[in-house]
Amino acid sequence: MVLIWILCDGNPQLFYQFLNIPFAFLFCCLARHGHLSIINRYIYLTLGGFILATVTMGPYSLLLFSSAVLLLLLIHCLHPMHVHHWMLGLQMFWQTCWHLYIQYQLYCLQETPDSRLLLAISALMLMTQRVSSLSLDLQEGRLSSPFQNSSQDRSVLIPFLSYSLYFPALLGGPLCSFKKFVESVSQMSVTPPFASYLGNLTSNILQVVVLVWIKYPLKELLKSVTFGVNGTYVCQDILWIWILSLLLKMNYYAHWKISECVNSAAGIGLHGHSGKTSWDGLSDGSPWVTEASSRPSVFARQWNRTTAAWLRRMVFKRSNRSPLFMTFGFSAWWHGLHPGQILGFLIWAFSVQSDYKLHHFLHPKLTSLWRKWLYVCLNWAFTQLTIACVVVCVELHSLASVKLLWSSYIIVFPLLSILMTLIL
Repeated sequence: MVLIWILCDGNPQLFYQFLNIPFAFLFCCLARHGHLSIINRYIYLTLGGFILATVTMGPYSLLLFSSAVLLLLLIHCLHPMHVHHWMLGLQMFWQTCWHLYIQYQLYCLQETPDSRLLLAISALMLMTQRVSSLSLDLQEGRLSSPFQNSSQDRSVLIPFLSYSLYFPALLGGPLCSFKKFVESVSQMSVTPPFASYLGNLTSNILQVVVLVWIKYPLKELLKSVTFGVNGTYVCQDILWIWILSLLLKMNYYAHWKISECVNSAAGIGLHGHSGKTSWDGLSDGSPWVTEASSRPSVFARQWNRTTAAWLRRMVFKRSNRSPLFMTFGFSAWWHGLHPGQILGFLIWAFSVQSDYKLHHFLHPKLTSLWRKWLYVCLNWAFTQLTIACVVVCVELHSLASVKLLWSSYIIVFPLLSILMTLIL
């Protein structure tokens, strides 16, 4: 236990996800050998989520349980066409109330919120994704209501309850659709050779270890570079902010990869086609691919991929006016509406908008190979520095992050995005 805690660099969320792996592994082994019927698989996943929430969040686990009960009540009482509006509205209201309570503790009472409450809020945000995705599936007719047939009994609600609380996705993504979740649970016996399963699991765990240990040289590098407010060393200040953003991004990447690992250990997200099986059915993306993105718009699609797809479906495709800014505005609302988050997502929206316009303007002029390579290299550096501003703002939350950026020359890059958006 102590070794795992050290490995996780004192991150409780990462620690709990590591402890989830043996239980997910046990679930997959029992299911694939026929020791769990389909209904018992749902019970195992739901009971695991209930225990995990209670142990890690204490009384704040009621935040999740109330949302799960609300989902069942709305599915039972409302027509499928009306479930989504009520579910999304009530869930976002419930989540926002707790976000505002945390801000009240931070900025008014000057108190540090209970770590169990912060963990519960994080899990509540993930639950908002699942229940809103499910309710939209019902509205769009991708799923049939369990009560369309009057002869159905209440046991048909068990998969819906399990989907909202299943333990592999309770503390971390990636977002899995209800249909894929049901298919994974019902087809647990259709799995690849055990060697392939263990190989994928081991590979994911090793990637998490690498991502966690990359943080140590980054921390030492951060200590060696001095950041001076309004200092004369322009490159040094920019380098300091960029290294800080890399350190913060490693936390995200490690968390997404361990969450993917837990789901893979449980056999959820595995999909097959043309007689072949693949493990990439449920992933928030590759850190290496994301960091190699040479455009802010590409980075936005690769960063937390399933959440990006959820935002695109929930907001972007359903907005008639300014869908891009509406999407990033909703993302800021979903994240908690802290001052730093509002500025961070506003910067990100402008950078994506300017990227579309700049690419449309310059692409016809890139007629030679050297021009294309120069454009890619300069745009990659611009993307890295702009996203560094976004990550620092969003992750540090408070006005302190805003002041930190304004005291560094790195603020020039998001300002250029805003300027290009207005000019082009």
